[in-house]
Amino acid sequence: MEWSLENVREMVAGGMQSVRECEVCALAIAMCVLLLFMWYCYRVGREHGSSPLRGRYLTGSGRIGGVVGGFMSSDCRGRGKGKHGSMLGEQNGFAFCQSSECFRCTSAGESLNQRLYHSLQEYAKRYTWSGMGRVHKGVRDQGRYLNSRPTIQRPEVFFLPDLSSAPFFSREVQRHDVELLEQSFPTLLAEFESIYHQPPARSGSSLPPGWKANNTPRGQWWTYYLVNQGTPLVLNVRRCPRAWRVLGQLRTFIANNIFGNACFSVLTPGALITEHYGPTNVRLRCHLGLRVPPSCELVVGGEPQCWSEGSCLLFDDSFLHRAFHDGSAEDGPRVVFMVDLWHPNVAAAERQALDYIFTPGRLEDREGK
Repeated sequence: MEWSLENVREMVAGGMQSVRECEVCALAIAMCVLLLFMWYCYRVGREHGSSPLRGRYLTGSGRIGGVVGGFMSSDCRGRGKGKHGSMLGEQNGFAFCQSSECFRCTSAGESLNQRLYHSLQEYAKRYTWSGMGRVHKGVRDQGRYLNSRPTIQRPEVFFLPDLSSAPFFSREVQRHDVELLEQSFPTLLAEFESIYHQPPARSGSSLPPGWKANNTPRGQWWTYYLVNQGTPLVLNVRRCPRAWRVLGQLRTFIANNIFGNACFSVLTPGALITEHYGPTNVRLRCHLGLRVPPSCELVVGGEPQCWSEGSCLLFDDSFLHRAFHDGSAEDGPRVVFMVDLWHPNVAAAERQALDYIFTPGRLEDREGK
């Protein structure tokens, strides 16, 4: 190649043209990347906006009659209509479950294990497998875990492996929520009085509106649910707005799946709740004592404890447990406010996955749909 001033000029001009063309290409690529990123953000935001994981309990009168946590219509009696028809009936003003898929009343066996695994796969495809090791292990080997558990602890529906277990837990493991409930003791006691001393719901009934009578070998055990298996009972919530606000302030209340409950629980003198197991070990049941006469006791895993007015007891109800009130008629009933909280060693990612898998209605048999 012959070097000359003209050749140098041509080389410089060609180089500048190449640079300009590269800038255009680079700009075009950058615009494409930006558009793809904006589309991705839109899709992700849209999915999370409609996801059941985003629903939490909200306070305020404007939320009670609407969708709370994404699971409730304006009338609790409308819940779950579909293949099984209406799943809720009403007795003494209380909506109670009549579904063959009720997790507290039936055992779904192998079909439940399959549905659990399919729901976990759906969750992982939509979100992530990250942090799902224990949940995957539990779902995969659920039948073996449930059948091989010692008789002292045998959850009836779901067992999460490698989770610390004990009949009773220190209040420190859920300190914020325990302290909040204990600070709300006067409010919750006053709200209990307001619903307990109402006239009977109908003639021939001894129960005020919203109360349910449970089966016991002796005495009487009444419950007034604000949340039953993850579903708020709107009529009851409207009668207890202050208790509802307390629930909305709890950090670890299981608000979005079938393992979450909140209720007032009453044992009359002479009553006995027979030994039974809870459905899962992923929760701790919290009892705030509202009225505690003498001779009342809770026995969990063979360990007895007594309630105390204004104080909370935390226990794992997947252990064999029973309760009784051996006081006299003059002592009056034993009353607690019961709330289901997350086990402190269930990680946030695991909570989200379990909320998704055990969303009320998700695990219904979909055969033929």
